[in-house]
Amino acid sequence: MTEAVLPLWLEIIVAVLVLSGAALALLGSTGLLRLPTFFERVHAPAIIATLGCWLIMHGTVLYFSVADSSLALHALLIAVFVAITVPIMSIFLMRAALFRARQMGQDVPPSLSHPQAPSEPQDS
Repeated sequence: MTEAVLPLWLEIIVAVLVLSGAALALLGSTGLLRLPTFFERVHAPAIIATLGCWLIMHGTVLYFSVADSSLALHALLIAVFVAITVPIMSIFLMRAALFRARQMGQDVPPSLSHPQAPSEPQDS
């Protein structure tokens, strides 16, 4: 198997895309470790992992499309699955945590599906 020789400008673009995606993934991981509450922690990896995945996917598609002289879309499937499953999983985790926090009596926003009747003002 012969190794494809890519132009330097293309190697630089691929390297910037892949390293940017990896740096964003690292940033999301540090957000996961440093943020104090679960509701804050769940956003960093969910949003940043998706963006990092798309950057790495663009670099991968660009590299393999030029190296193989044909459009390589196999990485696009992975990015689409990540883009669909990560937000849905995050929503389910947040809803479960919010339900649990309400059951424990913690100070969280009220439920929108079961609104409570507004309390009447009391006379002083």
